[in-house]
Amino acid sequence: MSKTKPQRPSARAAARLAAVQALYQQQMEGTPLVWLLDEFHQHRLGAEIEDMQFNAAETAFFDDVVKGVDARRDEIDLLLSDRLSTGWTLARLDKTMLQILRAGTYELIARADVPVATAISEYVDVAKAFFDDREAKFVNGVLDAVAKAVRT
Repeated sequence: MSKTKPQRPSARAAARLAAVQALYQQQMEGTPLVWLLDEFHQHRLGAEIEDMQFNAAETAFFDDVVKGVDARRDEIDLLLSDRLSTGWTLARLDKTMLQILRAGTYELIARADVPVATAISEYVDVAKAFFDDREAKFVNGVLDAVAKAVRT
């Protein structure tokens, strides 16, 4: 009988997860971007912390997502706000959920090299790391609506 090894996330998937964590930290602590990137480069991406091994991440992709969300936050937030149900605001969203949606939206508007289905699927997977299926479906729906608005 052959056993299959569990598949490790790709370096890009690890970069997406780390980007969401970095964006969350930036929002919660107000860490300046340059310090935040340095902290993740030196201590998180591919590091071992408290006997937990973090996956190697595609550093350039991580940097692009974090810097891109930071630079285009107003544009991203407007796109997201327009796709939320009536009565919902970004302020009502869970802080982690907001960062997942921001990162996914950034990829959809700025990373034409990433297929729509890949971007959406990857951020649904990130959502599953933090939330239940209901929230993952929410991420899918919002990012799908963003994709329809920004990609032809």
